Amino acid sequence: MSNVLYRKELLLCVGLWFSAVSSAQEKDTVVLRSLSGVEVVEKVRPPSMRAGAPVQQLDRTGMERLGLQDLSEAVGRFSGVTVQDYGGIGGLKTVSVRSLGSQHTAVSYDGITVTDAHRGQIDISCFSLDNVESVALTIGQTDDIFQTARMYASAGALNIRTGEPVFAGRRNRLRVKVKGGSFGLFNPSARYEQQLGRRTSLSFHTEWLSARGDYPFTLTNGQLVTKEIRKNSDIQSLRAEANVYGHIANGGKWQAKAYYYDSERGLPGSVVLYASRTRERLWDRNFFTQMHCRAPLSRTLTWQAQTKYNYTYSLYHNVDEQYAEGLTADRNTQREYYGSAGLWYAPSSPWSASLSSDVSHTSLESNVVGLLSPTRLTSLTALAAQFKNTRLTVTASLLATYMKNEVKQGRRPDDRQRLSPAVSLSLRPLTGSALRLRVSCKDIFRVPTFTDLYYIRMGNTNLLPEKATQFNAGLTWSGRIPAVARLVTLSADGYYNRVTDKIVAIPTMYVFKMMNTGKVEIRGADVNLSAECPLNKTCLLTLASTFSYRHAVDVTNPDDKNYRHQIPYTPRHSGTASASFENPWANVGYMLTLTGERYVLPQNIAANRMGGYAEHTLSLNRTFHLPACRIRVQGEALNIGNKTYDIIRYYPMPGRAFRLSINIDY
Repeated sequence: MSNVLYRKELLLCVGLWFSAVSSAQEKDTVVLRSLSGVEVVEKVRPPSMRAGAPVQQLDRTGMERLGLQDLSEAVGRFSGVTVQDYGGIGGLKTVSVRSLGSQHTAVSYDGITVTDAHRGQIDISCFSLDNVESVALTIGQTDDIFQTARMYASAGALNIRTGEPVFAGRRNRLRVKVKGGSFGLFNPSARYEQQLGRRTSLSFHTEWLSARGDYPFTLTNGQLVTKEIRKNSDIQSLRAEANVYGHIANGGKWQAKAYYYDSERGLPGSVVLYASRTRERLWDRNFFTQMHCRAPLSRTLTWQAQTKYNYTYSLYHNVDEQYAEGLTADRNTQREYYGSAGLWYAPSSPWSASLSSDVSHTSLESNVVGLLSPTRLTSLTALAAQFKNTRLTVTASLLATYMKNEVKQGRRPDDRQRLSPAVSLSLRPLTGSALRLRVSCKDIFRVPTFTDLYYIRMGNTNLLPEKATQFNAGLTWSGRIPAVARLVTLSADGYYNRVTDKIVAIPTMYVFKMMNTGKVEIRGADVNLSAECPLNKTCLLTLASTFSYRHAVDVTNPDDKNYRHQIPYTPRHSGTASASFENPWANVGYMLTLTGERYVLPQNIAANRMGGYAEHTLSLNRTFHLPACRIRVQGEALNIGNKTYDIIRYYPMPGRAFRLSINIDY
């Protein structure tokens, strides 16, 4: 029955999507203006250097230089970020910023957030890097005040952008890519772009991923060290995405998207002693359609609107003797309806203001006992103002949140209302200098997930939102070093975060219960340094490095044994380094990831310590320009040192692996 309803909803939404696309294609006029010539005398400084809060970005050029093939690999290049990876090619991957937890990180796809009210965290492995033009991470208050209210409602935001087609005199383009590698990896993809009219274009991307995931690893059991094979780590997944882009009068534009993801994967589970065998399976199915439109109403006023429908289905199977029938099967279906509208007003050159309002309705149906078909109505309104000139940028915002939860039976949680302010400042103290100082402060919270509120024997409908206060102070500099580097960028930030009413599971009699009892203090520093060094007219060396220091301690109760101990899975020191050498023969990319020791439980004792690790990756690529197409061939060696390590304890990561990809652009 659920499959029938799903097909009907899918057909209805596709029909509405194409209806919206066709209605948005209106006649307009073209205004041609002659532009004066511009002489470029130096490399343009990145906008992130002028931001009032930390912003890090990787575009397609930078990702190709390093040979990045996976979204989690790109996100892992950012400082202050922890990518939680549960191992394997198909392992779940979530993002945490500055130890605040993945629930505090918003993930947006082409400007509209991706949500999961059930678990509260987004698996970024569901998105393909082959279809991504840029990835940006903003921590705290953003300088972009013209965005949805949802984007204000998070401690950090990961913005994923796909590329709008560029035809350069052609009417269509085709990109075909085939990637293969160790452990049975086979990953073909294709992207087709078509110009539909003078102001409309279409792109379609599809991708198939298949892997056995049976990689070897080293198992240490006391004094005994053995070689084992990871089992039940296979994955089969399909992605498909269609976009229609349009331009309307006076510089307005719109975009409509339909996205589908379907996967089946094995969950290899933890390796405890020799009990590495597992028969857990997970099926995920996600479909969403969204539309965005932005256009000026006058010289000083611009409007934008977004709408989205999201359907998510998951099925979890586990065959085990502990269950009465030898099998458990959990089915969860989420639906969300979302709309947003906003205005941007710029009465004079340095001043601007914006008002955005979002409304969403989310529901969850589940066969899990205790999840009582909850629904959630959320209203978010953000008011922001900005002063910006060549020396000073000041941004302030206020977010108003109203949330109402309902259940079909049992006690429902109380309604929630909250105001969340934020402010940031970026100052260039000396005229003519590229040095800028920045400070920012943001008060934000994350709401309890449906699992936190309702899950049997653990859920607590009295939970309050988990509050976080962020303070950041730093400096940025960008410039050139004659005869050495044409562009050098440096940013250094110190920060203090405090989390109160932290949602944790604590024992009560015979079971665990979700409670607001946790308090965490986080002090740290992030440093980013990069340089572009031309060696001659045809060779370019690009260097980049990041370093993060995080002192994240539990300050809940002075009488606890873990008081002021580092919180689990938070390394005190971590960093990355990368180098790319572009030349006429074969471009070389190198990446190093360093992670210090961590603790897997709240008490920082020897039994809970996980050692640090270093991972090296090397890539080679060459592009061939032929009359009819462009061919790019890339080979990679991952984890060259064959280092055995875990990101999550008892979930071993793959050792040395190889990948080969061929990309053909017609």
